[in-house]
Amino acid sequence: MANFSKSNVPQFSVEVYQNEFLPQGGREVNAIVTVTSTGGGTTGGVPLSGAASTDLSGSVRAAGAGVVIMVDCSRSMDYPPTKMRNARDATAAAIDTLRDGTAFAVVGGTHLAKEVYPGNGRLAVADERTRAGAKEALRSLAAGGGTAIGTWLRLADRLLGAADVGIRHGILLTDGRNEHEAPEDLRAALESCAGRFTCDARGVGTDWEVKEVTGIASALLGTADIVADPAGLSADFRRMMENAMGKEVADVALRLWTPVGTEIMFVKQVAPTVVDLTGRRTGAGPRAGDYPTGSWGDESRDYHVCVRVPEAAIGQEMLASRVSLVLPDPAGGAPRTLSQGLVRAVWTDDMAASTSINPQVAHYTGQAELAQVIQQGLDARKSGDFDSATAKLGRAVQLASASGNEDTAKLLSKVVDVVDAATGTVRLKAKVAEADSMTLETRSTKTVRVKK
Repeated sequence: MANFSKSNVPQFSVEVYQNEFLPQGGREVNAIVTVTSTGGGTTGGVPLSGAASTDLSGSVRAAGAGVVIMVDCSRSMDYPPTKMRNARDATAAAIDTLRDGTAFAVVGGTHLAKEVYPGNGRLAVADERTRAGAKEALRSLAAGGGTAIGTWLRLADRLLGAADVGIRHGILLTDGRNEHEAPEDLRAALESCAGRFTCDARGVGTDWEVKEVTGIASALLGTADIVADPAGLSADFRRMMENAMGKEVADVALRLWTPVGTEIMFVKQVAPTVVDLTGRRTGAGPRAGDYPTGSWGDESRDYHVCVRVPEAAIGQEMLASRVSLVLPDPAGGAPRTLSQGLVRAVWTDDMAASTSINPQVAHYTGQAELAQVIQQGLDARKSGDFDSATAKLGRAVQLASASGNEDTAKLLSKVVDVVDAATGTVRLKAKVAEADSMTLETRSTKTVRVKK
């Protein structure tokens, strides 16, 4: 079992990077908001104490955690037979990584969802005995049946919802396409679960649908990745569980207040991955809205906020948006503000000031475009539009090279032959391994942070 030591509760900070100067007639204001949680880390022996709370200093008290591991047990998991064995071993590794006091369950997923451990619609509390019991129960996992992921997610939601925990997390493994329920059923399940728990999703092998797995992770504010070789599952599951055990605070929201006449164009997480949060806004009083950010441990993330302000005369300035990090009150009272920053607009006739692009804004605008053109290029390649695929993937190579995104550049080089990275001149490879194409697509939204 992993060793977790007691540490301080986390503190949050918000920093805003922008060029606040606009030319005459200028209306679009862009800012990168960096949110950092420090001093938390992992805590040992956390009781099942419900949602996180805050003290008067603005620090956040740790919450009890609940985790449900969803393992694909469909018929295809038996081809080859080692795949099911690797999945059992990986789940055992994740169970070994649970800290004492964590609530957990294992679900076996086919066209139905089955409670593998502990059963009876509840979660077990991790200790030496329950970890051993859960690993013994994994011996019953066998491949057979179809794939209906929405049913797995709904069962995980019921189990987590019945537990008195603040951190609610899922880990989902699949090796195939969601063929035994309608796409709208999966969408409805994701809409029902969104905001109730976060979920990391993994595809093993190469017979699953990338957009399904990444869509699950995006909707539930988790991570998505490919494990092309099932032998790598145990290490990946252990890392996922260690990351889940590091989460200290759940349900944190980015609140944007804007003055009359100001319109929010978009809100996106841009590091460590690109996630568009614009459509997930919930009202939070007059001219304010909350955007979910999920659970936090010791980490830092960047968000791109774009607002459209009313026109103003040269020399005028205004508050374009107030960005706050808020935590709901478990008792139903007013949410606690953890930290905040200001986005400003100043109109000037100084052309040098108003045309300068903030380095952080420029960097992440490029990273968001990089994710988009990779998806477009791979879609064009699949459909046989090789000219468009070459152009889009060439642009991706150019952006990856310019921004120093070396991991993405390496993945691109397995799909195209790079003639000149600086100009984006490439040739499509005649033969591309399916695992290489799927890895590039799955990891296309991963970004590198700007060097501040």
